[in-house]
Amino acid sequence: PISQVIWLQGFWQAEAEPSCQTSAMSHRKFERPRHGSLGFLPRKRTRHHHGKIKSFPKDDESKPPHLTAFMTYKAGMTHIVRDVDKPGSKLHKKEVVEPVTILESPPMVVVGFVGYVETPRGLRALTSVWAGHLSDECKRRFYKSWHSSKKKAFTKYQKRWSEASKDGKENPMAAEVERAK
Repeated sequence: PISQVIWLQGFWQAEAEPSCQTSAMSHRKFERPRHGSLGFLPRKRTRHHHGKIKSFPKDDESKPPHLTAFMTYKAGMTHIVRDVDKPGSKLHKKEVVEPVTILESPPMVVVGFVGYVETPRGLRALTSVWAGHLSDECKRRFYKSWHSSKKKAFTKYQKRWSEASKDGKENPMAAEVERAK
């Protein structure tokens, strides 16, 4: 801040007030680093409470179609006391406390499957085959507000499934299943 302006031999010269700050100031990121990662923002309850499987194992085409992943949720963490079994280590046959993660695996119910085709750009979903009868517990996961909806999800699909089974076929949606394979 400029406190005085003095005319001295034809030049303007300003006298500055003495500064209160030290000249050896470090960067702000060292003086007051942030607490916590920005990757976890926004810190609020999620809109969708179901998990997502982000990677699947490599497909072995010699095996028949089977379950390749299982949903688990991180429920929390705790610690355990265990004996170390490392010959040659200082901790061999000693007890150590280690952190552990608790995973919760609720029962999974298969309600359908997806058939994929291989394209030059990777796998693409070809068709989805759903079960003939889906419970209300399953259907309500497809709605944002179940109580105020007309609950019409999968009604046309179920009707088509029941018509196919009335015709006397033992596997009503065999054409759809073959297409997905």
